[in-house]
Amino acid sequence: MTGAHTSLEAASFSTATALQTLGLWRQGVVAALAWALLGALTLLWPNKPIGFSDWAYTTEFAVLSLAIAVALALIALRGWLPRLHAAGAWLIAAPLLLGLWQLLTAKLGVLPPPFFAPPQSLLEVYLDDTARLGTSIAHSLRLLVHGIVLGSIVGFFTGVWVGWSRIAGYWVHPLLRFLGPVPASALLPLAFFFAPSSYSAAVFLIALATFFPVAVLTWSGVANVSKSYYDVARTLGASEWFLVLHVAIPAALPQVFVGLFMGLGASFSVLITAEMMGVKAGLGWYLQWAQGWAAYSNMYGALLVMAVLCSGLITLLFTVRDRLLSWQKGTVKW
Repeated sequence: MTGAHTSLEAASFSTATALQTLGLWRQGVVAALAWALLGALTLLWPNKPIGFSDWAYTTEFAVLSLAIAVALALIALRGWLPRLHAAGAWLIAAPLLLGLWQLLTAKLGVLPPPFFAPPQSLLEVYLDDTARLGTSIAHSLRLLVHGIVLGSIVGFFTGVWVGWSRIAGYWVHPLLRFLGPVPASALLPLAFFFAPSSYSAAVFLIALATFFPVAVLTWSGVANVSKSYYDVARTLGASEWFLVLHVAIPAALPQVFVGLFMGLGASFSVLITAEMMGVKAGLGWYLQWAQGWAAYSNMYGALLVMAVLCSGLITLLFTVRDRLLSWQKGTVKW
């Protein structure tokens, strides 16, 4: 019995070794099968009728799923794109979730239209409403960049000033603590009154949402720099400006980036409110338009675009942080 068990273990070990030698990516094979099943489910199971029409782009969605399955099978068998292997579990979970979504909406009708739509409805939005959605994305990106850059710059300099100067800490810090928790959207009437245009009012709200976390965490970073750093620099003859620029700010940069991450998230939460103020395009405007016409699939498509956009900007900010603070690895927590 023991010998049979040992031989079985040896056979399984040799099989695993052979698979590794061939470069076979097992999770990729499972993912390819899952995407193939999603395509077959979408194509072969008839949709539940919705009035006198059917869900558009059902065949195209099935073909896309099968194409992804073929691509993953080739990658798994050939050992291509090794960086993709880390996402193997997600590549398996995605078709399973999409298949469940497909069953509950198009196939069984458990989730009724128009409030719920199947995955192919997103494909319809991205293919048939490309111009309007693309214009909205461009307008929102311009608005976000203007607001985030303005709020980050003002917040950074304010935080350094409050963290370094005792006078600023005495007068400005209480104002930050008092006004910071106020939601930026609550200042909508003031933005309307003082801003010369609806666009500048929207930029002001996004900048305000970014300003507070950047200012507070920059102040915290500067204020908590070890005093020994300053003592060593002063011993070597450093001036006050040298201490600020070459000691306080570099040591506080990890906290500054935390504030930037928080400000980026806050700016996206304010974007919808900011684009309610008379702008003619933008993802917030697009969401309002979709809700007004009960085009819920368009609304879900815009929300997915916002999620991808926010994730992409956060990834970009992580890349900048890793490059800028590479010299601090091992001294700060990452």
